[in-house]
Amino acid sequence: MSTSAALRLWAPVVLWAAVIFSFSSVPDLGTGLGTWDLVLRKIAHGFEYAVLGALLVRALRDELPAFGAGVAYAASDELHEHFVEGRVGAPLDVLIDSVGVAIGIVLWRRVAR
Repeated sequence: MSTSAALRLWAPVVLWAAVIFSFSSVPDLGTGLGTWDLVLRKIAHGFEYAVLGALLVRALRDELPAFGAGVAYAASDELHEHFVEGRVGAPLDVLIDSVGVAIGIVLWRRVAR
């Protein structure tokens, strides 16, 4: 694979992972909306990881490695949040993120056909 092809495939993955990392570095993303705050944040988790899943399957061209990489990044992201003041790393978020990765992979495959 040429350098330009690798860059075209992997730059979006790295940039999107950086976006996720930057959001995870913010001490408090609460909106003050009570229960809606929790619901909206979980939906956001799923969405951001669906995008990551789509980008990973685009780059790797294989669902299983893309899913594994997405889940691994989700777990590392929750570990990162554990060390951010005001944040808590949660196993439930890894599950939500993993579902998001799977949805992104499925959607990418459907669109790519």
